[in-house]
Amino acid sequence: MDAGIDLGKSESTALADREIIATRLLDAPRDLVFAAWTDTAHLEQWWGPAGFTTTTRRAAFEPGGEWRFVMHGPDGTDYGNVIAFVEVDKPRRLAYRHGGEGATKEIHFEVTVDFADEAGGTRLTMRLRFPSNEARDLVIAKHGALEGLKETMARLRDHMTALRGFVVTRTFEAPRELVWRAHTEAEHLARWWGPKGFETTVARLELRPGGMFLYRMASAGGQSMWGRFIFRDIAAPGRLAYVLSFSDESGGITRAPFHADWPLEVLNVVTLEARGAATVLTLRAWPLGATEAERRTFTEGFKSMDGGFNATYDQLVAYLGQM
Repeated sequence: MDAGIDLGKSESTALADREIIATRLLDAPRDLVFAAWTDTAHLEQWWGPAGFTTTTRRAAFEPGGEWRFVMHGPDGTDYGNVIAFVEVDKPRRLAYRHGGEGATKEIHFEVTVDFADEAGGTRLTMRLRFPSNEARDLVIAKHGALEGLKETMARLRDHMTALRGFVVTRTFEAPRELVWRAHTEAEHLARWWGPKGFETTVARLELRPGGMFLYRMASAGGQSMWGRFIFRDIAAPGRLAYVLSFSDESGGITRAPFHADWPLEVLNVVTLEARGAATVLTLRAWPLGATEAERRTFTEGFKSMDGGFNATYDQLVAYLGQM
């Protein structure tokens, strides 16, 4: 029997026919939340109720693949689990069959997890569908499924919070459509994008999801670097998401020239908000697929990033005055 679901709340857990449904609004971009569900380096940090730890035996996050893992309870009991993936639609949806082993061998259910962009972050909706209401009620009564799910979602929320993102905000005395064009047209990007003191040459610009912006940055002293965007989401004129990397002239990913532990890929999400005749830009950035050392280096670099991005945006201020 449907217990009622309020998707307008930031957090909600409810029962429906043969189902347990949980929804959460997470303060992180969809790509990062999806990565937290499909990368064992993330999953082992948050999966399971409070007090549990997780060890992966095997993982293949693809249709037909499996994630086999053991959850270690606070009392020392081990719980074997196997997740068999049916659908992996990055970064929108996961569908899988979840089965228990050993102490939880009677547990079997199907799961869909939907990831949706929403103001303020990512709306996650998780549906656990059981063979019957009796099977659902058994895991609630015997294994504390509702409380366990709430605790697991709370750990996910805390994990996403721990993945601190870099944020910079600037106000430009120019209409939003003009600021958008400056971010998405080659002739404009060449005039302001890049570190202060460098000249940017655009080699390629494919403004579409999956498309590449490839560019060369050269200083008067002869220093040269290549960089690239891989566009993820494009919603003119308000939102632009892309993965930023250092690269070679062919567009292949390379290490940053200034630090061996800088993340290879950084997700940037730029939002543009009209404020009268002005535009407020907010850039948020998170490392993707990073090691612990790379995440630490990224966080330690916030002060330098703040100075670098603001110097770049100073160049945009000057250029917008000429457009």
